[in-house]
Order: sequence, then structure tokens, then C-alpha cells
Amino acid sequence: MESSLRKELRDLPPTDLAVERLVEETIGRVADKWTMLLIEILTENECCRFSELARACTGISQKMLTQTLRAMERDGLVTRTVYPVVPPKVEYRLTDLGLGLSKAFCGVWLWAEANFGAIEQARKDYAERQNQK
Repeated sequence: MESSLRKELRDLPPTDLAVERLVEETIGRVADKWTMLLIEILTENECCRFSELARACTGISQKMLTQTLRAMERDGLVTRTVYPVVPPKVEYRLTDLGLGLSKAFCGVWLWAEANFGAIEQARKDYAERQNQK
């Protein structure tokens, strides 16, 4: 018996190749651990300086933080504001696109939270099956 979700997906019109490419790129961006952590930090704090992000995002190198923020800025997820002061002051904020992605990711978080027990049980069952081989 076919699930209703599978039927809905099968009945969708063919995807525009440009849209498909954008979805694949977006999933790659979202799947990036650092991007999601930075989105979470900026969602909670609204605005952060580079050094604040570096402290809050435990384990990220300065180079990876720079690369990730540049990619997020390129994709329209964050804005970078440079203030003409000495020493230089640079702040990062989520754009509306970034906030939208944050909300979408919140759905994944809620799903994981709601299914935590089932996932843990599935992992335990799998490990037991592997040990019986």
C-alpha cells in the first residue's frame, strides 16, 4: 500500500532544473554543521561580532568561521556590517532568509525531539542485530 506522502510526491509536476540545483545547494549548506550552529547562535543573539561568534561556536577555527560566514553572506543568510571605527567593528545578523531557514530548521529540531526515544530504540535494536551476526 502506497503512503499518501509518496503519492503526493509522485504527483508533483517535474521540477525546474534551476530550482532543483538550488535545493541541492541549500541542503548542502544546511547540512554543514557550522552553518547550522551559527544560525542557532545568531537566532538567539540577533547580532554578534566575529569574536563573539568564535567564542559561542566551540571548536570552529578562525579560518572555518570566516569561510562559513562568507558563504552565508553570499547565500543571503547573513548581513555583515562594518563600522568605520578604530579598531574595526564588524557585526553579523541573520537576514529574513536566514531567519526563515532558522524556522525551518526548528521543525527538524522538534521532529528529533519528538522522535528521540524511537530513534534511540532503533539504534539499540540495530546494534543488537549486528552483535548477533
